[in-house]
Amino acid sequence: MATTVVTKIEIEAPIALCFAMASDIGVHTRTVWKHTREKAVAGVTSGPIKGGETVTFEATHFGVRQRLTSLISEYDPPYMFVDETLKGAFKSLRHIHHFEQIGKITVMTDTLHFEAPFGLLGRIAEMLVLKRYMRRFIEHRNEQLKKLILEAL
Repeated sequence: MATTVVTKIEIEAPIALCFAMASDIGVHTRTVWKHTREKAVAGVTSGPIKGGETVTFEATHFGVRQRLTSLISEYDPPYMFVDETLKGAFKSLRHIHHFEQIGKITVMTDTLHFEAPFGLLGRIAEMLVLKRYMRRFIEHRNEQLKKLILEAL
């Protein structure tokens, strides 16, 4: 059974710009926590990523340097894209990025479904640590993304 985290952020900007920046690998690496030293090392390593393409990120989480390879499994610009983990620390991870234009506001909704490995121990880690960690990670990234989008206008 996967753990789910849902976050929303409103950005006074056109949906196409929000989608373009959210699906840009270079923007992604600029908007995550600095201490993770995240960088794209394989697949699409800069610029926009599209359906059927992969990216491998290297980052430090919980003091461990790790690699995560994701596939863009669904792609419907400028409304939605989905990345799913092919390889990495999680047993499974599916991240749905949804965009909705309401007047001058774009509402970005992130829905993250993930499962830690290691059965019951992983499930306990999800509830005690990972759910909050992943929520904070996405919220921070989206706040930074919002700043970059507003600067671009």
